[in-house]
Amino acid sequence: MRINIPNILTWGRIALIPVFIGVFYLPDGWVGVTQKNVLATVIFVVAALTDWLDGYLARVLKQTSAFGAFLDPVADKLMVAASLIMLVQLETETGSGKPRVDMIVSIIIIGREITISALREWMAREGQSANVAVAYVGKLKTAAQMTAIPMLLLNAPLLGMNMHIVGSILIYIAAALTLWSMGYYLHRAMVGLSKKIDST
Repeated sequence: MRINIPNILTWGRIALIPVFIGVFYLPDGWVGVTQKNVLATVIFVVAALTDWLDGYLARVLKQTSAFGAFLDPVADKLMVAASLIMLVQLETETGSGKPRVDMIVSIIIIGREITISALREWMAREGQSANVAVAYVGKLKTAAQMTAIPMLLLNAPLLGMNMHIVGSILIYIAAALTLWSMGYYLHRAMVGLSKKIDST
C-alpha cells in the first residue's frame, strides 16, 4: 500500500467518523445540543471537502492508485451511513420523539450503497465494470444527499432558511434518486451481462 497525500486525507476522513459520532455522546453539561449540532455539521462538511480535495490532489499530483480508488468510496459510504444512523436517533426537537430522518429513508440509502457496491465488484470480476460506471443520476443523488445531511445535522435556521425543512425535502429527493439510480445500474448490469452471454 502506497502512502501519499490523497490516501492520508482519505484515512483522515475515516478517522473523523468516531469523532463525529462521539460529539453527540458528550455530556450536556460540557456541550449544549446546539453546539453538538454545529460541531457535527462542521465535521461532516470538513469530511466532504477532503473527499473533493483528495480526488483533486490525486489527479494533480498523479498519485492515483488502485488502493485509493477502493478506499475513497468506502470512506464516503461509511461517513454517510454513520450520519444517517445518527439522524435517525436524533430528535427534531428535544422531547418531540420525532427523528430528523425517517428510518425507511436511511434504510433505502444505506441499502442502495451496499447493493451497488456489491454489484460493481461483481461486474468488475466479469469484466463489465464500464456498464455500472457512475452515471448522471448517481451524481444528482449524491449532490442532494450531501446537501441534505449537513442541513439536518445543523437542525437550526440559517440565513433565514429553516434547515430542517429544506434538508428533509432534499433527503426525500435523494431517497427517490437513490431508487432510480439503483434501478438504472441494475438494468445496465443485466444488459451488459446479457450481451456477454449472447456473444459466447
